[in-house]
Amino acid sequence: MDYADNILGTIGSTPLVKMNVLTRDLPCLVLAKYETFNPGNSVKDRMAVQMIDDAEAQGKLKPGGTIIEGTSGNTGMGLALVAAVRGYKMICVISDKQSKEKIDILRGMGSEVYVCPTDVAPDDPRSYYSTARRLSEEIPNSWYVNQYDNLSNTKAHFLTTGPEIWEQTDGKVTHFVVGVGTGGTISGVGRYLKSKNPDIKIWGVDTYGSVFKKYHETGIFDENEIYPYITEGIGEDILPKNVDFDIIDGFTKVTDKDAAVYTRRLAREEGMFLGNSAGAAIKGVLQLKEHFGKDDVVVVLFHDHGSRYVGKIFNDEWMKKQGFLE
Repeated sequence: MDYADNILGTIGSTPLVKMNVLTRDLPCLVLAKYETFNPGNSVKDRMAVQMIDDAEAQGKLKPGGTIIEGTSGNTGMGLALVAAVRGYKMICVISDKQSKEKIDILRGMGSEVYVCPTDVAPDDPRSYYSTARRLSEEIPNSWYVNQYDNLSNTKAHFLTTGPEIWEQTDGKVTHFVVGVGTGGTISGVGRYLKSKNPDIKIWGVDTYGSVFKKYHETGIFDENEIYPYITEGIGEDILPKNVDFDIIDGFTKVTDKDAAVYTRRLAREEGMFLGNSAGAAIKGVLQLKEHFGKDDVVVVLFHDHGSRYVGKIFNDEWMKKQGFLE
């Protein structure tokens, strides 16, 4: 008989899927690393298990404890899966720009959810970073995950996602493209792939309102780059320790409108019902066209599932209100 001991045993080994319609004008083969096949429907399941495994081994997370994390939704879902299986309490702190579906799903998984304002500085006591940190100081026997600076995040992708991509492409991958938020995926995958072939190019997809692209190109953390944006799950107004800028060859920025429009196009033209950051990722690939040749194999990672954006990206009225749909 072939079965997993619990739901956590089904994390990883996600498929690569050939892109056909949206990439038809590119000279290369484009393959999507389809992370919605994870049980929590996102790439974040991988690092959730790794971060909890390491915290348990280090004695930071004890039996009956409370896991606390600031999340845009997907990491919270991954952590909630592990918490349910291993008997921990879960508190998620989320910003008010995230979709209602994400908040409802987290509560459905048994998490207590705090919703904080988006449009405040990271060090503001009302921010979701500060709120998560404060709760971890106030609640006994709790552990603050801090996915941004917790290097077990990068470790998870170095140990699993990177090797999977290398093996699935038979070592023929030439470019890896992914939206960057905490930085764990791009840094872990990038570090592994470059250890196998230093010529592989690693490209990050950023959003307008985020600091990554300018910081990578100039070394300047420019606060004038920071302003509210709609795209969920990528971009930051901080520099997480998980973002290894030395691994990354470059960034391309995608607008909120393009991210939303291309998320809908993925569903309608490729049959891929994905989240907001997937639209940004595939538009980023198209913007990088000049970097690809006919023999190249480009892998783009799609983070999460479209069910978390039904009230936004896949809602015509919301799209019209944002000016994304005529």
